[in-house]
Amino acid sequence: MTIALIDYGAGNLHSVHNALKAAGAVDVAVTADPAVVHRAERIVLPGVGAFGACAAGLWAIPGMVEALESQVIGTGVPFLGICVGMQLLATRGLEHGETPGLGWIAGDVKLIERTDAHIKVPHMGWNDVAPTNHHDGAELLEAGEAYFLHSYHFQPDEGRHVAAMTDHGGGLVAAVARDNILGVQFHPEKSQRYGLDLLARFLDWNPQ
Repeated sequence: MTIALIDYGAGNLHSVHNALKAAGAVDVAVTADPAVVHRAERIVLPGVGAFGACAAGLWAIPGMVEALESQVIGTGVPFLGICVGMQLLATRGLEHGETPGLGWIAGDVKLIERTDAHIKVPHMGWNDVAPTNHHDGAELLEAGEAYFLHSYHFQPDEGRHVAAMTDHGGGLVAAVARDNILGVQFHPEKSQRYGLDLLARFLDWNPQ
């Protein structure tokens, strides 16, 4: 089983690669080649940094977005987006202006609003992951604690796409999902056993 780990200059590739291997993956291709994506049986899109910069890096690779859409939306290949890789699933990001996303899950990526002086932004460190009762990928998520690091958060237009929540002075979306697509705001590669177990379930995932 080939896993395409997308290299577009915006991901923590070394750590994610090692975590996938530790979770049981055998063939992980770190790639910026759309041809490799077209052959992949799993796709992982990491991402750290600003939404606009990540989007620009992804769209700058000729044929990459088209390959992702063909495989994930067209063929139904299981997909995992991590941190900004999850946020890129949105319709648009509102960090430093408005930037279009992939639009696979309708919604916006917005700045976390501080509800009181004790709430720090960015949201950084370990926090609870509370799965919702929805389906569409939510079966991959279990209750536990994961490592977060973000200043912006994904607000899907439809609640059915929210797969898990966390709390940071109010509810924040910790994961989104639809069909064969799962996105997590936290970093599985930094979340020790909780993260490795999630990646292991992703490797075995056969969405219908």
